[in-house]
Amino acid sequence: MGKKRSGGGLSPTQQAAKFLGVSVLAGAVLAGIALPAAGALGLAAKGSVEGFDEIPANLKQPPLSQRTTILDNKGGAIATVYSRDRTVVPLKNISPYMQKALVAIEDSRFYEHGAVDLKGILRAINENAQSGGVAQGASTLTQQYVKNVFMEEAGDDPTKLAEATQQTIGRKIRELKYAIQLEDKLGKKRILANYLNITYFGEQAYGVEAASQRYFSKSAKNLTMEESAMLAGIVQSPSRYDPVNDEEEATKRRNVVLQRMAETHDISQDEADRAKEKPLGLKISRPQNGCITAVKGAGFFCDYVREVFLTDPVFGKTKEARAKLWNRGGLRVQTTLDPQTQESVQASIKDHVYQTDKVATAATFVEPGTGKILGMGQSKPYGFGKNETQINYSVNRQMSGSNFGFPTGSTFKPFLAAAALEQGTPVTKSYPAPYRMPYPKSVQTCSGKPWVNNGGFTVENENESERGPYALEEAMAKSINTYFVQMIGDTGMCPVMDMADKLGVVQGNGDKLPEVPAIVLGSKGISPLTMASAYAAFANRGTYCTPVAIESITAPGDKSLPVPKSSCSRAMTTKTADAINTLLSGVIDSGTGKEAGLTDRDNAGKTGTTDSRKNAWFVGYTPNLSGAVWVGSALQNVEMTNIPIGGQYHAKVYGADTPGPIWRDAMVGALSGKPSPDFNLIDIPDPDKDRGRDGDPDEDPGQGDGSPGSNGNKKPFPGISLPPGVLGGGNGHGGGHR
Repeated sequence: MGKKRSGGGLSPTQQAAKFLGVSVLAGAVLAGIALPAAGALGLAAKGSVEGFDEIPANLKQPPLSQRTTILDNKGGAIATVYSRDRTVVPLKNISPYMQKALVAIEDSRFYEHGAVDLKGILRAINENAQSGGVAQGASTLTQQYVKNVFMEEAGDDPTKLAEATQQTIGRKIRELKYAIQLEDKLGKKRILANYLNITYFGEQAYGVEAASQRYFSKSAKNLTMEESAMLAGIVQSPSRYDPVNDEEEATKRRNVVLQRMAETHDISQDEADRAKEKPLGLKISRPQNGCITAVKGAGFFCDYVREVFLTDPVFGKTKEARAKLWNRGGLRVQTTLDPQTQESVQASIKDHVYQTDKVATAATFVEPGTGKILGMGQSKPYGFGKNETQINYSVNRQMSGSNFGFPTGSTFKPFLAAAALEQGTPVTKSYPAPYRMPYPKSVQTCSGKPWVNNGGFTVENENESERGPYALEEAMAKSINTYFVQMIGDTGMCPVMDMADKLGVVQGNGDKLPEVPAIVLGSKGISPLTMASAYAAFANRGTYCTPVAIESITAPGDKSLPVPKSSCSRAMTTKTADAINTLLSGVIDSGTGKEAGLTDRDNAGKTGTTDSRKNAWFVGYTPNLSGAVWVGSALQNVEMTNIPIGGQYHAKVYGADTPGPIWRDAMVGALSGKPSPDFNLIDIPDPDKDRGRDGDPDEDPGQGDGSPGSNGNKKPFPGISLPPGVLGGGNGHGGGHR
């Protein structure tokens, strides 16, 4: 009887005996370790044998990582994303040839032995002892499957992957115990199906369905005998037998499998011989992974969907939990993207702004009343090459957007007008609005401490002919800077801040807007998605809805996952919204936005241009679609004067003549064949306009928050200017914003 070691427990001999009795010579199954029987027992005694009973009773089988398909709102595929390209299929959808080929080459006695093949172990020991090296391994398919489960659980973590594949007795013991359990729990057919779905076939293909698509561009259920033999042969060494990089070696290996199938009587020798003469017949499908492969220019929208998933707590309480769920994949993500709208957006962008232009454009369209993002595109494609980018100019920084958004110019003015009307300002309100004037001496803020114009900062209109008095309707149509500076002086900052909050308007970096009068002239950076969603509240008669990109998600097993919902809330009265819609209809009918207007349906909008013409905007809407278009340089380092854009020369770029037509053409295509509802317009008394003034229908770059004017280069809010050249940050000037 073996002696106990000091401190109690079984002696090495007893441990080895127990191990042999329970694990049936597991130590000899080290799949390539060449050891005589005695050596194997000695190693086993020094390994983790004493922990055999401590191994958890059930193998944790994590869901297999699979490809995720992102769909548009009609069910069309936008893109496929995955950490591992895999599509799990049942055994009935795998060719019988494939099943037989794998068993023949990897474990020909699979259906005859249990979890461990004792005959195979003895054969491997003998071969390895005679060769003095690695001649044979003896792991069964079930043991190999368990090893693959360990590897799948390790994922891409190199440390965990090394632990899952290390050649030690301890690992083989765990592998063996779980193999015994799985044979009893699952049975041969399910183990074979699981193995075929989990194992790696090279060329980024995990599982037989992905491998069949990769090498032969067909489903696994349609694999022929010789195709099945080639795939089965790859499993032993995906790099060595890779048919893409070494067709000759892959052919030799395939023929070995065919011969083995003949020897196991799965096919006849004649069938094997004929199949050996055939070429591999590859029909390669390259991996299609990630938003870079998205159709219809929807790469940035695809990336936005991914960012929503990774940041929204509805998909997991922690960043790690959300990332794990996304990487596991196997999801069908139906989004809000409307293919008609998306195609129209991309076509319009392509017509008006070239990929190689010095400036870029970004356009986003949302549905009023639901917040659904229907279209999103830009002229610099999603990618890593020249004139490509992975920065989504349409969204905020936290969603992979520009660091600061882009200064919006006069497209901010309707927010002030809405705030003023909510405070009781009449829609006929008139101001002197001279050509040039100082900012108000002080403007009340939410803190109670007013902003004070200690520096004598001034603002002016585009042309000296633009002199008041003006009523609100004409001031909005002609985008009179001095009018709105006077209005914010009366209204105060707090109502404007409150209106911005209700409309979801924040800076591109996520910060709230600063309480400085120059914001009314669009001095701060805001994203196109934010602007389109805010204007959608006007279209929706005063109710703002947060933007959403995901309709539904189906996980493996047809399980529905919860998704973020749009939150709708009243931002202003219907009376105010109807008044803004009437005012902004005038912008398109006879004001600065005439070039952008639609002719076959009610529409409204506002133009905007910033200092030195570094940004040009058009934000407009119908009752059933709202869109924002920005044109400029992401680095804010291009002044859009004397510049070609989309093959057309521009002496000066205006919101109406560049982003306006992009918006118009995108809207025409997006709304083709769709209902044409009307606005609830109000009657605004028409004051006497015959004052001998001719308004400039174009935009003005104006002086906004301190561009050079009568007071030189002073700024009305020192200390918050953004440095030039900062991504998307602008230069802190408000611009003339018309």
